[in-house]
Amino acid sequence: LGLSGPPGAGKSTFIECFGKMLTERGHKVSVLAVDPSSSTSGGSLLGDKTRMTELSRDMNAYIRPSPTRGTLGGVTRTTNEAILLCEGGGYDVVVVETVGVGQSEFAVADMVDMFVLLLPPAGGDELQGIKRGIIEMADLVAINKADGDLIVPARRIQAEYISAMKLLRKRSKVWRPKV
Repeated sequence: LGLSGPPGAGKSTFIECFGKMLTERGHKVSVLAVDPSSSTSGGSLLGDKTRMTELSRDMNAYIRPSPTRGTLGGVTRTTNEAILLCEGGGYDVVVVETVGVGQSEFAVADMVDMFVLLLPPAGGDELQGIKRGIIEMADLVAINKADGDLIVPARRIQAEYISAMKLLRKRSKVWRPKV
């Protein structure tokens, strides 16, 4: 599963909840979290693991943060190989969290069985992503944080994306992207 979305969409929180649900059902889950690297120092915070405290303590889960080191597309140069190693190591679910910073971070879509775009319900021009790139690659668009005062905006954004997705060329003959 590849997961991308803008900063603050709740990618790490979603992965922790989803990962815990899977491990409770007997799955072994591997999370490959990709963080951007500084163009100045080359360093990276690798902070996604700190946002998944419960999952990081789960014996049936493995979390590996990695820096992009300048690789474009939202993944690292070795993400594909890391997925294969996790599968070979007995992890039956591998989640790749991309850096998730824009419309072109979708290289992971060609590495995974399903590519999910996670969006917050209130982020400005909601159809900005439809202009190019990432929305065309999504197998599933999930509107996150859809509770409390954000229920109505979340439903509005869902309706906008459902309409917008109808305008896109289909990538598969057997799967229609869902919102």
